[in-house]
Amino acid sequence: MTSLRQRMIEDMRVRNLALNTQRSYVEQVSRFARHFHKSPEQLGPEEIRAYQVFLANERKLAPSSVVIAVAALRFVYRISLKKNWNFEEVIPAPKLPQKLPVVLSPEEVLRFLGCINSTKHRAILTTCYAAGLRISEAVSLKITDIDSERMVIHVDQGKGQKDRYVMLSPKLLDILRTWWRVNKPRHWLFPGDIPGQHISTFAVGWACQKARQISGIRKPITPHSLRHAFAVHLLESGTDVRTIQLLLGHRSLTTTARYLRIAISKVCSTSSPLDLLPSPACPASKPATSESC
Repeated sequence: MTSLRQRMIEDMRVRNLALNTQRSYVEQVSRFARHFHKSPEQLGPEEIRAYQVFLANERKLAPSSVVIAVAALRFVYRISLKKNWNFEEVIPAPKLPQKLPVVLSPEEVLRFLGCINSTKHRAILTTCYAAGLRISEAVSLKITDIDSERMVIHVDQGKGQKDRYVMLSPKLLDILRTWWRVNKPRHWLFPGDIPGQHISTFAVGWACQKARQISGIRKPITPHSLRHAFAVHLLESGTDVRTIQLLLGHRSLTTTARYLRIAISKVCSTSSPLDLLPSPACPASKPATSESC
């Protein structure tokens, strides 16, 4: 391990960055160094610019992927190498397109969940929908996180290393109890094949794609799609945005508010200005002329 790599890891640990973030940053900086066969200490703004052009033009990475590389390079140069640069100019981040997620209807959610053959996978993906959990949060649940007395689920150190509570649906509780009675998990609610570890997100993702094929639903479906459906369906049932923000664990209300652009009950509850116009002055059967209408 190089001294720079060690220093970077120590800098991330001191700042208590999430383990996945640490791994991602180290990998991104390693790729940057391998591209030029030099340490980042020997590389500067021109090489950084050339690398970003390479990622965009030759690797053809999506802006969301380039942003990860930008964040890693900014960290190593700003924190570990202590460069006094204008990082917005030296290492610019690409503008991310504002895309809306594809959302399943309640009927499609029911159809999709019914096509999952494994009891464990169905329980996990149902939990994602019923509580709005990220897949990483769902697979990391422990037996003690399910509080049937208060009817809440404790999300331990979700994204951003934040704890939160979400609702425990009575229907979900029945599903989880059925799962527990059959398999008797002891620590992790959803243990994996490796003793002492929970099931991997990859395994659930694979089960998700298999169920999508069986269901015949043409919309793209990932475990995160169920979290999107949770938010939109709550909005359509009248839940306020602030409550949904707390349930999802969003830092910013702006992030949650984007679901307002998807919720049919919100979008379609407003009349089009066309419907507010008075009846046409001209008979529908009369052909239009330059002097009419």
